[in-house]
Amino acid sequence: MIRVLIADDQDLVRGALAALLGSEADIEVVAEVGRGDKVVEAVRANRVDVALLDIEMPGMTGIEAAEQLQAARGMPSCRTVIVTTFGRPGYLRKALAAGVSGFVVKDTPASQLAEAVRRVHRGLRVVDPALAEESLFTPDSPLTGREVEVCRAARGGTGIREIAAELHLSQGTVRNHLSSVIGKTGASNRFEAVTVADQNGWL
Repeated sequence: MIRVLIADDQDLVRGALAALLGSEADIEVVAEVGRGDKVVEAVRANRVDVALLDIEMPGMTGIEAAEQLQAARGMPSCRTVIVTTFGRPGYLRKALAAGVSGFVVKDTPASQLAEAVRRVHRGLRVVDPALAEESLFTPDSPLTGREVEVCRAARGGTGIREIAAELHLSQGTVRNHLSSVIGKTGASNRFEAVTVADQNGWL
């Protein structure tokens, strides 16, 4: 049996994935968590073979959780697959750099998801083919680390003053970073720039 963990902050999605995979004769869902920072503990406690990780979760992203699993000592061999609605080339690159073995989107048919689990368990790599092709033609992120922080803080329309307070920067510095991001993304304003960066998976 392939022992699987599912990490997703949406109860319905987590339950649906567990039901779909649990119907397979050779797959057993042994753990479910709703937070990224619970993944390592659950993998260790349940001797998980393959962890299916969402990207956006409380506590820690799925990509960060995958990195922790790679770095953890004394852990059983556990391979990771990102299962997400965020099929963006930038996220794919980050995930592969973090050591994940698979990257699929949530509308993948159940039979294909089960086969992806089997292939990853055998030591193979599985990547959504359309996303893999798109990533070949999407440029690497041009943003600096500080620009990424400012963009993340600006998501949702947060004002300059609030961003400055959150990141302990001057308002002028925040404006300079946002201006730089606007130039690099070819956007007409900071809201559009943040959207472009987010859609490319640069954040």
